[in-house]
Amino acid sequence: MSDLSTFPSGLDALEARLRQDLAWLELPAKAWVPARTVNGQPVVDVVIIGGGMAGLVASGMLKRLGVANHVVLDKAPAGQEGPWVTFARMRTLRSPKQLTGPAMGLPALTFRAYYEARFGREEWAALDRAPREIWMEYLIWYRRVLELPVRNGVSVDAVLPREDGLLDLVCSEDGRKETIIARHVVLATGRDGLGGPFVPAIAKNIDRGHWAHTADEVDFSALRGKRVGVIGAGASAMDNAATALEAGAARLDMFVRRKELPRVNKFTGIGSQGVVHGFAGLPDEWKWRFLNYAMGEQTPPPRPSVLRVSSFDQAHLHLESAITGLEQEGDHIVVTTPKGRYPVDFLIFGTGFKIDLTNRPELAAFEPHIRLWRDRFPTPAGMHNAELEASPDLGEAFEFLERDRGSCPTLAKIHCFNFPATLSHGKLTGDIPAISEGADRLARGIVRSLFVADREKHFENLQAFDTPELLGDEWTDAETEVPAELSSERT
Repeated sequence: MSDLSTFPSGLDALEARLRQDLAWLELPAKAWVPARTVNGQPVVDVVIIGGGMAGLVASGMLKRLGVANHVVLDKAPAGQEGPWVTFARMRTLRSPKQLTGPAMGLPALTFRAYYEARFGREEWAALDRAPREIWMEYLIWYRRVLELPVRNGVSVDAVLPREDGLLDLVCSEDGRKETIIARHVVLATGRDGLGGPFVPAIAKNIDRGHWAHTADEVDFSALRGKRVGVIGAGASAMDNAATALEAGAARLDMFVRRKELPRVNKFTGIGSQGVVHGFAGLPDEWKWRFLNYAMGEQTPPPRPSVLRVSSFDQAHLHLESAITGLEQEGDHIVVTTPKGRYPVDFLIFGTGFKIDLTNRPELAAFEPHIRLWRDRFPTPAGMHNAELEASPDLGEAFEFLERDRGSCPTLAKIHCFNFPATLSHGKLTGDIPAISEGADRLARGIVRSLFVADREKHFENLQAFDTPELLGDEWTDAETEVPAELSSERT
């Protein structure tokens, strides 16, 4: 085992070590994809939509494998990508601190290395879980040290197929329109990447100013002295409830359908490299069986999140309290459950997300062609699951597949590297534990596709390569030089 005292300290030293590690591994690989232009406009080999954790590690893997001509687009300002400092309201990450996450197998790129470099090993030893703000600072550092090509403030309004097999991305930036031509597109768009927040239809009965989803921007300071209701008891619901209480809510009521809160995180309990690399190889019925069971059991909210809420006397948990009615009464809402009626001034829906391609206007041109699991796989008896049925049926590199063969060949150039890929590939795209393995699978698939597509050019390069290894003076043909003793014998 290495002596930890010989390891460098401080970010400067850590970055020097990372540069040395990359140099020893000859990374990133040299660029090798032939450049393309269309009518004088350069073609980008890969456009990654989303500059959060998934988008960054996808970019890092592509760069590592020599796909230098790629770009990451994110609509958020720099430093606000993803949920960490926007709608995430937990104090710390829910994942254990030691997970290597997006480090791509490089020790000097791990969160632990970053944290110890900034705060020291004793602080790391004392740390329970990563504070979300420091995790965001780590991702900002990650982007900088790897020199990843991220453009902020860019929205992708539409992805369109072209007759030449390429893709047009219609983008907006500061009121200006731009069209980027790309060979491949990666959707690194997070939990709601193929849909959006799920809110039950019953919410239509109440004024939009009186409710929000946990993914919305919420002015919690305005809830001081108010009665707040929260529907659901998952991690996000708990974090929003705690934030409302800490902002001074006078009363908080949390409504939960279940008889008790889930206590066991089933999928985490069987986490292993076998699950990471083996899930995609399961027969379809077993993929469905695993995920349907895990989703039915539900993931418990973290214990610290629950204690954060229950520490307030004005917090009230209502179990077996499905919402049967919502009514607007003047300046407040009345929530009805089988156990009673509860007046609240503001209601927060912790009801998760849904997969709904019709909710993604940027994919409108492709939506009719995208094959979902329900299009080819009969739901097993007794295992109805709307989220799984609506999940995209993906290829080996997370690429969309056609609902009708031959209807939209360009579809295979779009890769779904976000949460809805879980049924096809396992949990490789939306959570910290296996995000590097997911990005590796994605990047290798894109590399394979690019090389195969450019095979004629690569063969031309093979034929044209003429740099000699031997100069011709290393050896001579034995028949052209006759030894003197042999020469005398012949005479």
